Amino acid sequence: MFLTKDFFNLLSDFGDDWVIEELNADHKSKEVFLKMKYVNDKYYDPDSEQECKLYDHAPERMWRHLDIWDYKSYIICRLPRIMNDKGEVKTIRTGWADRYDRHTYSFEIKVIDTLKATKNQSKTSELLRCSFRLVNSILHQSTQRGLQRRNIQIAPIEHISIDEKSFKKGHQYVTVISDPVSGCVLDVGEDRDERSVVELLTNTFSDKQLKNIKTVCMDMWKAYINAVGKIIPEAALVHDKFHLIHYLNAAIDKIRRREVKENEILKNSRYALLKNEGNRTQLQEKIFKEILNSNLQVAKAHFAKETFKSLFNKHNDDNTARFNLKHWAETFYMDNIKELNDVILTMLSHSSGVINAMISKHSNAMAERINGKIQEIKTSSKGYRTFQNFRSAILFFHGGLQLYPLKW
Repeated sequence: MFLTKDFFNLLSDFGDDWVIEELNADHKSKEVFLKMKYVNDKYYDPDSEQECKLYDHAPERMWRHLDIWDYKSYIICRLPRIMNDKGEVKTIRTGWADRYDRHTYSFEIKVIDTLKATKNQSKTSELLRCSFRLVNSILHQSTQRGLQRRNIQIAPIEHISIDEKSFKKGHQYVTVISDPVSGCVLDVGEDRDERSVVELLTNTFSDKQLKNIKTVCMDMWKAYINAVGKIIPEAALVHDKFHLIHYLNAAIDKIRRREVKENEILKNSRYALLKNEGNRTQLQEKIFKEILNSNLQVAKAHFAKETFKSLFNKHNDDNTARFNLKHWAETFYMDNIKELNDVILTMLSHSSGVINAMISKHSNAMAERINGKIQEIKTSSKGYRTFQNFRSAILFFHGGLQLYPLKW
């Protein structure tokens, strides 16, 4: 059975105004060329949609289309041009691609689907036998289209999370703003200093939205606190439980490294101390119990961490939470363990955010999951050279955007 132009006309979905008038194949290069023709006797201005007279036909152009078996396929056409009543000469719209693209809507959809599956632009270009530049261009284009459709500045947002993500070696970071309810990234800003975070907040949200934001979950990074205090002064700061426990874990590890020099029991004990109950191996559990039964400072610091974690299990009002935090700090500060005391003083200096974390249902748990997903796409792509590429990739995969092109 021979494939004919009639067969392809039946399958094509470019609208009634366009038909395939010629079909050619190059078996050596494994390419198929579909020559299109405009068959309507009426012509319309692509901007005003007013009917106009035909002026001439543009030079022949070619668009990449979906593969036919293992043959690359291309659409070829000399597009009609019109002259409107202002004397402007314009090319009419096609039924298969945007005005300035050199690929079809169908091919763009295929690229988007493949990117979602591979999370890797190089792999996508290899699978679809197209250039990396084309895949990268579609990623940026579809992300920008999704952002315009989302129009976040009209959405009701009351709670946001702010987190950092490493971008390159040498302490280069990006700032990620996400919605803890939907689990979507709202936007990404370059760097994590106060100026850049202020700019990110003002560009992401309208003035009305900023006034409606009730809570902001974040760690105790000073630039974040200052930026939020300047732009959203009415919002309650919530220092996420995950980050607070991280500070205590870091102190425990510092104490362990100091004491291991004189205590054989602490050798190879790092993960026994840092892992949660139920995640330790049998050997780690044995080491852990031996350490707890000792009188070492690291054991006392671990008990301080577990006691602190228990404060979040109580249904506190503001006064009770404040009392519990103060009592915890006074109790364990008396142990006079330098590394632990540094963390206690840090928490007391940010007590309002810690107390809000104890009484609030909001946390950065969703933001941390997003952070892990961002790391996945970063690993899959073996890193990103530019911030703009990294931002577009994060929003493409985790922005909850409507990425696909709409039909004519």
